[in-house]
Amino acid sequence: MDMAVHPGTASVICTTARLRLRTAVPSDHAFYHALVNDPLFVEHIGDRGIRTLADAERALVDGTIAMQRERGHSLYVVERKDDGVPVGMCGLIRRDSLPDVDIGYAFLPVGRGLGYGLEAARAVLAHAPAVGVTRLLAIAAPTNYASNLLLQRLGMRFERFVRLPPDNRGSNLYSIELGP
Repeated sequence: MDMAVHPGTASVICTTARLRLRTAVPSDHAFYHALVNDPLFVEHIGDRGIRTLADAERALVDGTIAMQRERGHSLYVVERKDDGVPVGMCGLIRRDSLPDVDIGYAFLPVGRGLGYGLEAARAVLAHAPAVGVTRLLAIAAPTNYASNLLLQRLGMRFERFVRLPPDNRGSNLYSIELGP
């Protein structure tokens, strides 16, 4: 399965009843800029220092798009099927600070409180074995009650409290074993 990303061309990874999860493209920069500068993103995930649209495009190209090309998985843009509006990101991330791939997600205010996070995360969980992931981790700020609840609803098990670089913010670490 070739999941290479070509600049400007998005690939649909999976769909749900209401959502489409696709690879990011450089033209997603305005959406990404809004997402990473959303106050709840900054509070619970951290300040990425992305201040301009050019910064956002560079971060997408060097981060998410490069990870998809190199590893065959990444954070995916979550958009509503009915109108194509991006409401968040959800996908698989490989961090140097964790021993296994983890699931990550973040949603704009327009995508919160509607069940999109759980719907997208379930789709990513179902997709993970197709890209060779058999054990999946997740991290959530202890004060991010919605995120911790979402991970538990996915069937993930709390393992321990961890401090991860670069900022050593404390996070709850969860895991789940996935079938081959």
